[in-house]
Amino acid sequence: MRIDKFLKVTRLVKRRETAKELCDDNDVAINGRLAKPMSEIKEGDVFSLALGRHKIKAKVISVRPFAKKEEASKMYEIITDEVGVRRQYGDD
Repeated sequence: MRIDKFLKVTRLVKRRETAKELCDDNDVAINGRLAKPMSEIKEGDVFSLALGRHKIKAKVISVRPFAKKEEASKMYEIITDEVGVRRQYGDD
């Protein structure tokens, strides 16, 4: 399955277009390599996703073409979820 569709099906992002933009901005990696929207993802892969201040690293548990809301979060396992510190003007 394409990574952009996987991110939408799992509800990590709301729209597939948003997932595509994240890939185009180099905010998505699969197994340590930058992902394009059409990059294939499969069970066992580890992906990284930068969403704002969040940096999520997760392992793919299952790949399905669609999932109900309660099933979506079972398609992946979060390894790390780091929240970066927001820098403000004047911080050195």
